[in-house]
Amino acid sequence: MASDDPNYNSLHQSNVGCFGLFECIDDQDVATALFEPAARWLRKKGRTEMMGPIDYSTNYVCGLLVDGFQFPPTILTAHNPPYYQRLIESCGFTKAKDWYAWWFVDPSKAVAHLQRLAARFKARCPAIIRPANLKNLRDESRRLREIYNQAWEKNWGFVPFTQVEIEFMTKELKPMLLPGFAWIAEIGDEPVGFALGLPDVNVVLRHLNGRLTRFGLPIGLIKLLFYKKRIRKGRLIALGVIEKYRRAGIAEMLVLRIIEETMIKRGITGELSMTLEDNFMINRFLEAIGAQRYKTYRIFDRTLT
Repeated sequence: MASDDPNYNSLHQSNVGCFGLFECIDDQDVATALFEPAARWLRKKGRTEMMGPIDYSTNYVCGLLVDGFQFPPTILTAHNPPYYQRLIESCGFTKAKDWYAWWFVDPSKAVAHLQRLAARFKARCPAIIRPANLKNLRDESRRLREIYNQAWEKNWGFVPFTQVEIEFMTKELKPMLLPGFAWIAEIGDEPVGFALGLPDVNVVLRHLNGRLTRFGLPIGLIKLLFYKKRIRKGRLIALGVIEKYRRAGIAEMLVLRIIEETMIKRGITGELSMTLEDNFMINRFLEAIGAQRYKTYRIFDRTLT
């Protein structure tokens, strides 16, 4: 797939198009036959650079797995054969940026470290950390959009969520949300941070062989919804704090709350993903609380001559 996002180029003052949804047998001629029409289409749009894999924008599934193939994919992350990297690079692409996935090996170690930090910040930080109201997701998603668009605006590859996008994503994720997986930080009436996790339904989908229906009946879907609360693996998919409160301990308190409520109380293990390779603040923070970097995803780009 080739895609063109005028909003991204307007925001970043760039001239980039994207490729995504790349699937290919291990054959260089086939890969070339896919990339060249995509490049021609983007040239006709006036674009001078192609970047990916990005499925529409970085708000969706993006990145090529280049390290950590031995681990199964978690919900809303990419997975691919190792040879994809060779095919893409042979079509003229080079590395643009890496993203990391982190595994929480020992949640109790993370909690002990975070509790010390939270106690230090609590006296001077007036933030209230509360669970997201899953019965009023429309209003909560509006708050999450406000925080996300402020917190991530200076990040590489950022594209702001539109109202239509956040409504669509809320509808898509609603069946998978569980209490304890979503938290919001507020100071007064102002939302200033959030953490959002999901149970890893891929665990169930593997047992269903990816089939949600059988003989025209939603048998797989019913099983998925039934086992949702029994899943013992999760993914922290988003964490954001608006800039002026970055050093107030809010991120630490959000992560602490989500680990306590999911990993400690329910025995859930899981990952936080994805973080940019040059987001040194968050990467050092994750290392300090005992998380281990266990997967690397890569975005490639190439000039369209």
